[in-house]
Amino acid sequence: MKHSLIILIITGFTVLGCKSPEARKPVTVSSGSFIDESIERNKSLNQKETKAIEAIIAQQPEKNYQISGNGFWYYFDTKIESDSLSTPNFGDKIVFSYNIKDLKGTTIYSKEELKIQKYAMDQEELFSGLREGLKLMKAGESATFIFPSQKAYGYYGDENKIGINLPIICEVSVFSINQKE
Repeated sequence: MKHSLIILIITGFTVLGCKSPEARKPVTVSSGSFIDESIERNKSLNQKETKAIEAIIAQQPEKNYQISGNGFWYYFDTKIESDSLSTPNFGDKIVFSYNIKDLKGTTIYSKEELKIQKYAMDQEELFSGLREGLKLMKAGESATFIFPSQKAYGYYGDENKIGINLPIICEVSVFSINQKE
């Protein structure tokens, strides 16, 4: 009796042990809904910012605003028509100053706070809108740029005075461009 009970238990373990493993079901199922929602949220934010920027431009018809291919608006306060001066290229050293304002015109950072900047074109950190804006300027020129938030400090802001998703206005003056040797 004991002998047959042991054989029965061993046979039971063998049969149960031979069962193939079953795949476990995932605890959560992810779909593309988060990404889809994020895309819609960003499109809506972009449309809202574009309307606000276009309203500012409409209030200043005397200024000849242009839209860049990089998604921001600008006009030249001081434009140099000389062909002898060139815009900066990769590695050129640029000396410039700028300020940052919100769309209401309130100064966030003054030129004094930001001081005169020395920047190696495309080799140092600078927010994308200003980096692209500097590429449009020659030494001696001044321009005003209006950057939507994605071209400014984006979702995180500057973690100091500039909040999240804040479009900004920058008044920029380029003093010199030293070309890379």
